[in-house]
Amino acid sequence: MPPASTRRRLQALFRRLLRHFGPQRWWPARSRFEVVVGAILTQNTSWSNVTRAIGAMRAERMLSVQSIDRTPQRTLARAIRSSGYYNIKATRLKQFTSFLMARYGGSLRRMFRADLPSLRKELLSVSGVGEETADSILLYAGDRPIFVVDAYTRRVLERHRLISEGSRYGEIQRLFMDHLPHDATLFNEFHALLVAVGKEFCRKTPRCERCPLRYDLPDGTSAVANILPQVGGTRRSEKRA
Repeated sequence: MPPASTRRRLQALFRRLLRHFGPQRWWPARSRFEVVVGAILTQNTSWSNVTRAIGAMRAERMLSVQSIDRTPQRTLARAIRSSGYYNIKATRLKQFTSFLMARYGGSLRRMFRADLPSLRKELLSVSGVGEETADSILLYAGDRPIFVVDAYTRRVLERHRLISEGSRYGEIQRLFMDHLPHDATLFNEFHALLVAVGKEFCRKTPRCERCPLRYDLPDGTSAVANILPQVGGTRRSEKRA
């Protein structure tokens, strides 16, 4: 598909989703550091479980870089028990805060001033931080213009044949980065809207009849006739399907 055509199609999808769902106002959090914590805890669990874990951390006054860094791992794990895989996630939280303390003196402000490609590479070097988590931190906590790809994004784009089955994370991300303005607000809203349509309509068993993106399906057919297999790990959006 020619670049101009892809750009117009993505823009049309965005407008349809925004008209149907309205602004999503992501990411729900009280601070940038809470967004980072949520991005780590949301791996392989539902957002309601993350909310409970963050509430417990708040009650125990653990929602700061310094608090997590000095809290014994076992104590931290107990606080985030509702998030699942809590021992692993406690380790990942402490690994992130150790990185932040050592590299940026514990300051998210300083961290987010770093060059975007270099910072993304640094985040990916932190144990347990994969591409989706790193990009969620960059976009939602740092307001940096990078597109987050999750299971919903993949599913919607595969069914609308904007990507091929089994496309890699970077290939899907480039579809947005190459054809849309590098604007954090746009990327934030677009990703959140894709999650919204995935939750309500583009489920594992799709509900195409009333979907605002039905017009864009190949040949105007329902995705039910050609459900593509799931690719990749389970994320918050998958658990909420």
